[in-house]
Amino acid sequence: MKSSSSLLAGGPPLVRRVASLPRERRAAPSPISRVRLTTFIPLLALAAPAAVLAQASSGAELETVVVTASRTPQPLSAVLADVSVIDRATIERSGAHGVAELLARLPGIEFSRSGGPGTATGVFIRGNESRHTAVYIDGVRVDSQSTGGAVWEQLPLDEIERIEVLRGPAAAIYGSDAVAGVVQLFTRRGQGPARARAAVSLGSHGTKKVQAGISGAGEQVDYSLSASHGRSDGFDSRLGPGTNPDDDGWRRNTVQARAGFRFNAAHRIEASLLSSTLRSQYDGFDPDVDDVSRHTLRTGSVSWQADWNDLASTRLLLGQSRSTYESQPSFYRTETTLRNYLLQHDQRIGTSLLTATLERREDELFNPATDYSDALDGERHQNAISLGWHVDLGKHGLQTHLRHDRDSEFGSKSTGSLAWGWNFAPQWRLMAATATSFRAPTLYQRFSQYGNPSLVPESGRNIEMGLRWAAADSEASLRIWRNKLSNLIGFGAAGPCDDPFGCYVNTGRARLDGVTLAGRTRLDGMTLRGSLDWHDPRDLETGNILPRRARRLATLGAETRFAGWTVGAEMQAAGMRYEDAGNNQRLGGYGIVNLFASRTLQRGLVLEARLDNAGDKDYELVHAYATPGRAGQITLRWAMP
Repeated sequence: MKSSSSLLAGGPPLVRRVASLPRERRAAPSPISRVRLTTFIPLLALAAPAAVLAQASSGAELETVVVTASRTPQPLSAVLADVSVIDRATIERSGAHGVAELLARLPGIEFSRSGGPGTATGVFIRGNESRHTAVYIDGVRVDSQSTGGAVWEQLPLDEIERIEVLRGPAAAIYGSDAVAGVVQLFTRRGQGPARARAAVSLGSHGTKKVQAGISGAGEQVDYSLSASHGRSDGFDSRLGPGTNPDDDGWRRNTVQARAGFRFNAAHRIEASLLSSTLRSQYDGFDPDVDDVSRHTLRTGSVSWQADWNDLASTRLLLGQSRSTYESQPSFYRTETTLRNYLLQHDQRIGTSLLTATLERREDELFNPATDYSDALDGERHQNAISLGWHVDLGKHGLQTHLRHDRDSEFGSKSTGSLAWGWNFAPQWRLMAATATSFRAPTLYQRFSQYGNPSLVPESGRNIEMGLRWAAADSEASLRIWRNKLSNLIGFGAAGPCDDPFGCYVNTGRARLDGVTLAGRTRLDGMTLRGSLDWHDPRDLETGNILPRRARRLATLGAETRFAGWTVGAEMQAAGMRYEDAGNNQRLGGYGIVNLFASRTLQRGLVLEARLDNAGDKDYELVHAYATPGRAGQITLRWAMP
């Protein structure tokens, strides 16, 4: 197997065969190292004027309601955590082919990818490992018990209505995995009269996409049904001599359905289904072989919401996700099934909100035997109870969460979080927070031929401070954090397991420091947004910087109306990175500029055009793997008026 999508958290034979693919799916431990916050003080002094010019959202956007920060609906303006919201209009305008590509346009996030869409992908929030982000689709956890973390290239984007991104640990709310943050994807939900919609896109590299759907809502029933198909001839993703010179294309089919029924003013039930299949080509190490990977992702849920009165509500959710990966002609297959059960009650008492949650998670992993690995068929479960308290004390706000998880394999783990906000002046808020987190070992890390049953969870301890300014049309924010990690799981020498090649061990220690400055404003009819990030993710054992993580990131965007068109430009920049754990192989920094325009041709019919990497910048996200270069896309989008 030659695609890192097939790596079992870096299973040893796979390391030998996929040495140049994303390190978060290899056996070797990821490095992170030391840094002092004092190194940021001069940078903050230089950046302070930018905080006034940068901005985050308009007054209308401040009233957006989010659920990810605490699993309870909150106005975005009242949230103490670092949260971003991506709506459907932004998704459509982005022209992105995948979730990871879209998230990398937000502050504090970058991604790696071994070629084009459909190839092995990693997402790094605040410099953390890809496996340290908890991912949900309509409340259903998506994860891989082989690689660890969500398989990002599997996540479809065309059927997603909204994405909420929480940066910072949230294990006290969500349990295992939420070391770096949480990403929640919400599929389309029916609203208003029945409306049909469709879109057709044509782009570079023979890219074609078709989408269609219908949604609506009545007094008791709401529904949404949609489907999409996309394909591309791709480009030659592997660089250098001795590689297969063919183009590496991809093909994706997705179907989504969601329906709700309201019995009365108090009770509502809902069901949600999502199915996505992805076939993608990739270049392995044999230039004469056409390597192909096949992904499937299935998620489904049934939920019940009871609003007993204005002060009390209860929610029950039953969900399941199934993620599979298979490679050919070098056969490898892995299947992860995850079931989660959630019962949550919210109770308001005066200015306080009390939340009590019972949760159960069940994981199953099946890997058939291959000529270089044994078969694996394992399962485990986690039971959890958590309590939350939110209180509004006028100019002060306080949020705290406590959670206790008990795993059927490794035992118990308790986590907690505390956040405080102070509106010390009109339009100004100061925030401080601390939290602990953990990531449970995967079934592969514990029970494969390289497994170590004595592994304990990876643990994190985070502190951060924030400053936010908001006016009618402008907002700016500053976040400073430090996340210390211990017991990181990596691949070590032979010993704890029977395999002479090596075994998984808890050996890593890490510290990730960072500063994010972000904002948005409107000036003379033009919307401006931007962000600056200073990161320092280091391995405390070696002092080296974590591979494929830039220490400097920047985004800048502008949008306005001109002669009946909405036109805009955006810039993404990343500093130098290292490909390897020893920090010997440099990946150069880069900056790319994207252009977009849209125009309403008639009511319900919109033409969109986009040009990515307008300067045709040559850069690498992963050593020896190409990026698309200059690429264009035209979309005709129709929605029933």
